Amino acid sequence: MSGTHERNTEPMKHSPRCGAKTRKGTPCQAPAVRGKNRCRMHGGAKRSGAPKGNKNALKHGQYTAEAKEFRRHVHRLLKDGKEMIDGF
Repeated sequence: MSGTHERNTEPMKHSPRCGAKTRKGTPCQAPAVRGKNRCRMHGGAKRSGAPKGNKNALKHGQYTAEAKEFRRHVHRLLKDGKEMIDGF
């Protein structure tokens, strides 16, 4: 017969909550995994998260200051060349 015995839910009620936000924007109400700040669904589980040395996180460098300056320099050279050709 289910539901007839009392459950000891006090430790879970007083355990720290997950610090993640749900899709609604409200805080997650699930208990955090022991020793972590997130619940099992938001990254507190073992082996969760990005792998060590994640190659997907490497940046391409297209928007560095040097790359932007190089593109501006090339644009100026092309503009000056066009003006010089049009002047003839």
